[in-house]
Amino acid sequence: MSSQKNENWKTFFKDKTSRIIPKNFEKKHLRENLYRLEKIQEFLLLEKKFYSSLHRDKNNFHSNILNQVRGNPNIIGIIEEKFDCSKAIISTNLGMEFYVDICSFIDSEKITPGDQVLLNVKSFSIVGLIENQSDPAVNLMKVEVAPSQTFEDIGGLYDQILEIKEAVELPLNNPELFLDMGVVPPKGVILFGEPGTGKTLLAKAVANSTKASFMRVTGSELVQKYLGEGPKLVREIFKIASLLSPSIIFMDEIDAIGTARFDSNSGGEKEIQRTMLELLNQLDGFDHKDNVKIIMATNRIDTLDPALIRPGRIDRKIEFPLPDEKTLEKIFLVHIKKMKLKGEIRIDDFLNSNNSLTGADIRGICTEAALLALKNHRLLVEQRDFKKAYDLIINRKKQTNMDLIYC
Repeated sequence: MSSQKNENWKTFFKDKTSRIIPKNFEKKHLRENLYRLEKIQEFLLLEKKFYSSLHRDKNNFHSNILNQVRGNPNIIGIIEEKFDCSKAIISTNLGMEFYVDICSFIDSEKITPGDQVLLNVKSFSIVGLIENQSDPAVNLMKVEVAPSQTFEDIGGLYDQILEIKEAVELPLNNPELFLDMGVVPPKGVILFGEPGTGKTLLAKAVANSTKASFMRVTGSELVQKYLGEGPKLVREIFKIASLLSPSIIFMDEIDAIGTARFDSNSGGEKEIQRTMLELLNQLDGFDHKDNVKIIMATNRIDTLDPALIRPGRIDRKIEFPLPDEKTLEKIFLVHIKKMKLKGEIRIDDFLNSNNSLTGADIRGICTEAALLALKNHRLLVEQRDFKKAYDLIINRKKQTNMDLIYC
């Protein structure tokens, strides 16, 4: 009886086990698989992080190596001649030329003679290119807005206006007329005369009438500290003027670099003479098809080098004399026509040409008269204001002349 019960119990247990154990075994197997997959995921993430760090370090390593090759590129050189893809001759502001290497990471096809490049401090090898070749100083010389002055704002100077129209305005507006006649248009003019006689005003009026790009350069700006910087600046000015053609280059106070050449041991004088020689070279290389005209101005034409103002370089010399009484009257009318006046202004009292008044003096008289009216809380300028302003300007001018005599 007991053995029968045991057999029955074994059979029952076996049936129960066959139904329960497989399910328990399946859950355990799933937990083990999930645990194993989690471990694999952690390992893959760790491996990904390791290789990402290794790749970043590798890039930093190559970057550091490249920076070591480049060095500190604080020297700018100019390509004088390129032999092949790996060698070139460069010049620096030290006044010397070097035969240097072109680094392999530089695209040598983009390098042409005259380009600016970055040089390694120690080996002077070419380690970079300067994309923007234009000098920032030249960009500051460009006048973005056309001058507002017109020929109507100039009192008198009819002969000077006619000459500059023939030499500058006509070739810019109608260059085909000169080509049909078989002659080369004038390259430029020089304006000379006493200070304040209207030279700069006339140059602005021409730029306004031609709608050409206007670049104003002062002669002292071309005097640079380092060797070769002055000639380089002259080349940049003419290069940008050609790109912006039609354009006018107005060089004021040209006597700062254009004085007669002489033997000198001074490095500064030699650099100024090199700058003038580059200016002569640019004037000789000027092509009339570029629609670029140059206007020079000076108060001391007698000090200029004859090679600078000879025909073929500067074709017209326009003199600006001191105004006579009729011209002074016209200048006065130009300045007072926009002023608010009270009563009639007798300008005949101020037209004494013995005082050597210039157009700038007359403008100063009108401005001083307006200031005197404002000082007395008036918005209308009267005759007495002009009288006081006239006496003030004349006294200042006489005092300045006396100081110059005693000096």
